[in-house]
Amino acid sequence: MSCDVSLVRCTDYEIDHMRQALPRLLEPLGGLSWVTPGMKIVIKANLVSGKPPEDAVTTHPALLCVLTEMLKAKGAASVVIGDSPGGVYNAAYLNRIYQKCGITAAEQYGAVLNQNFGITEVHFPEAAVAHEFKYTAYLDDADAVINCCKLKTHGMMGMTCAVKNMYGMVPGSVKSEYHYRYSDPMDFARMIIDLNRAKPARLHIVDAVVGMEGNGPTAGTPREIGCLLAGYDPYRLDMICAGIIGLPPACIPTVAAAQGLGLCPDEPGDITTNEPWQSFIVPDFENIRNAEALAQQDGNVALWGRMKDRLMKVFMRSRPAVQKDECIGCAECGRICPAKVITMVNGKPRIDRKKCIRCFCCQEFCPVGAMKVHRTPIAKLLEKL
Repeated sequence: MSCDVSLVRCTDYEIDHMRQALPRLLEPLGGLSWVTPGMKIVIKANLVSGKPPEDAVTTHPALLCVLTEMLKAKGAASVVIGDSPGGVYNAAYLNRIYQKCGITAAEQYGAVLNQNFGITEVHFPEAAVAHEFKYTAYLDDADAVINCCKLKTHGMMGMTCAVKNMYGMVPGSVKSEYHYRYSDPMDFARMIIDLNRAKPARLHIVDAVVGMEGNGPTAGTPREIGCLLAGYDPYRLDMICAGIIGLPPACIPTVAAAQGLGLCPDEPGDITTNEPWQSFIVPDFENIRNAEALAQQDGNVALWGRMKDRLMKVFMRSRPAVQKDECIGCAECGRICPAKVITMVNGKPRIDRKKCIRCFCCQEFCPVGAMKVHRTPIAKLLEKL
């Protein structure tokens, strides 16, 4: 392995272009030399919602098709593609997701779409917070897992990429419980890192050909980024991805938590890449800033000093808010809310602010994107200082 993170330019999802880009991406990492004949491989995709590929919500099927083709050429006995989005974890629900996301196309290249909906519980004594957790049992059938994620904004975590994508190993029906249990953003981030450490992926690949900005991870705007990234370390990979979209590490709880646990360096300059990643930067990428973390950044610490207490956090903390003219009154936000603090009043959702845990599940799973991340004026002002 000659670098921590590999990047290649890739500006569209044409299969032949993907066939050229993916081997070039993996070459600096030793290619797929670790794959041996007879291995069982799981590709953990991002299938968070049943959206078409052009919406940039999920891992693009072209990447999954070509990766499957490469793995089968290396002699892999099976290539299973799976995920567990929010909602029920069963065949009827997941098969609809597979169809809508277009990944059924990967079956033509030799992939199998996961049909094992068992759940396993693991004890992880070394955990920071999640000493016991449940995960999708199909991962146990694999000799190796490849994490294929999408680079997007995220209401609660600021960004979803390699580390956050592994939260998809938690069964959909259990996700609400974990959002409620780990309602503090940093605890939630540490929990996700515990999952990555307990059930590590062998390789991480980022679909950043077209990412998502704005009201991500499901209702934002597709944004051309024009590259693929890969690495064996998800924390270093996420730091480079954050740099590309202009998001400070302090605004990404998973990165901050990983740094606190000594899992990644403080600066992206300490991460080796096959070529300068700065040429891929999207300077005007529309991000969701983690307002509480902004107070941690250099300069702001000295400015605010002791004002970073509970009162300051109250005034700074982002929250979900409904855009009433976009709301269709489907009540999905109330159904998905882990804390059960959303009620429908005159056909529109009302959030009990005193009990809201700010997990942003309502924002993530709103089918029309009417639930937004609302940032306070103080948070917006602090970001500019």
